[in-house]
Parts: sequence; C-alpha cells; structure tokens
Amino acid sequence: MPSGQTTTGSLNDSLPLIIDSARIRREYPPVVARLAEMHKLDDNTGLSWEEVEYGRFTAQNVTETTTLDNAQQFSDSIATVTPTVTGITTIVTDRVYRRLSKNCLAQMGSLAQEAIERKKDLDGLTTIDGATNSNPGAGVVLASSDLSAAVSNIKGNTTEGAVGNIYSLLHSFQIKDIQDELVSGVGTYAVPEGLTAEVFRRGFNGTLFGTEVYEDNNIVIDGSSDSKGGVFARMGLLYVQGHGHKKESKRRPEYGGGADQIWMYDEYAFAERLPNAVSVFIREIYSDATAPA
Repeated sequence: MPSGQTTTGSLNDSLPLIIDSARIRREYPPVVARLAEMHKLDDNTGLSWEEVEYGRFTAQNVTETTTLDNAQQFSDSIATVTPTVTGITTIVTDRVYRRLSKNCLAQMGSLAQEAIERKKDLDGLTTIDGATNSNPGAGVVLASSDLSAAVSNIKGNTTEGAVGNIYSLLHSFQIKDIQDELVSGVGTYAVPEGLTAEVFRRGFNGTLFGTEVYEDNNIVIDGSSDSKGGVFARMGLLYVQGHGHKKESKRRPEYGGGADQIWMYDEYAFAERLPNAVSVFIREIYSDATAPA
C-alpha cells in the first residue's frame, strides 16, 4: 500500500480536464481588396469583366490657309479580367460536436473564411509584385524618398498620370525603417513640430508625400529578410468580384457515424490596369525587412 502525503501529483488521473478558454491564431487583417478599385461581375454577363480603352487624339494649329482634312481615327483596345473560384472544405463528425468543449467549437467556425480572406490578400500582393518597376532593391533599407519617387512616377509618367488616391502597402518592418529615418537624430534635442514630431509621438501612420501608408503583415519576408510591398494608384489595381462569398453544406451519414461537410467559396481576381512593358500605376517596393532589434 502506498504511503506518504496525498498531493495533486499522486491523484493526477482523478483531476478533471476542463478547457477554460480557446483561441484561434490571430490573422493579419487583409488590406489589398479594400484599397483596390473594385468592380462587381454581374450575374449572366459572361465569365470576365471587360473594359474598353480609347487612344488619345493629337490636336494641331490651324491658320487661315489650313485645310483641316487629316481626320483623327478612333482606336480602341480591350482589357479582360476573369475571376476564378477559390474554396475550402471541412468535415466535422457528430462525435466532435458532442464531445468537444463548447468554447472550442465556438472558435472553430471562422477559420475557413479567414483562410479565404488571407489567400485573397496574398493574391492581391502577388499582383503588386508583378509590377515591372522595383525600388530600392534587396537588402536596401527603405527611405521616405523611395515612396516620394514612386508617387511622382505614378502621377507624372508620360503614358498616363494617375488621378485619385495613391496607397503604400508595406510590412511593419519596412514602415519601421521610415519611422527611424524621420525621427533620427532627435537625441537630446527638441523635436520640431510637424511630421517628425507626429511620428515621434504616435508612430508612423497617415499620409506621406501624397501617399496613404497602410500596414499589411501578410507580406512575405523572404529568406534574405527582404519584403515586397508597393505603391499604387487605386485606379491602377483592379479587384473584380464574381459571385462573392458562398457557403454550402451536406449531411454525411456514412462518414464516421455521421458528419457535416461544409464548403466555402469565393470568386474574384486582381489585375493591373495598363499592364505593359513599364508599369505606370504600380511601383513595387522591394527592400530590407529585418526584424527590429
């Protein structure tokens, strides 16, 4: 017969297992879809969203002796964006529903939709990554002048200057480099009022050189500690939504003593407006993204 003091360790098998709390791993909020120019593909209008673009005319001087008979011809081109379907399915048995803690079951419901939203954000970032212009380069610390140059090129290029909002989408480690630049050298000196003072007090946010800066930590950091964000005009990044979020379910009595299978779908596509040899509305920001010490 055992002898000694009775402790929780000696009665470990008698202790009830109670799940006091449950959580899902936090997702980084998706950003790209809400910054892009969004168009809905209406039902019964085909597979693709299509946009016709008309070329420019050239005017000329006319004098009293000019015979103006060199007619300008209308020319058109069409851009096509075709949404594709993405989806995810889960199967949960009746036994899981009966035996799992209720606080655990409550957390499981949103995981599938969050996976779709993350994929959508990554697809939008892939479109930005496709821009043919990229600065400042792998291993180079991002500076505010890189954002300023991107904005100037987007607004003032000779192909077609952008109008409307211009956004910068960066990893938080890239934004930290701009923070450090703007507040560098403050030391024991008084921080001047204005942009630098605001950054020093609140951290970087808001507008810089005509671009609204947003943080998206779904941006991947590669093996060399570099990240690819971007500066883009809203009109330059297209987001075409097809049927949108859709949920289907099916009873599976033959599976594991009974189960529910759930499918979730979305239909969308991202595309660059005016994709050509030199991107005009999107500028990739490829820079160092080493984690701050």
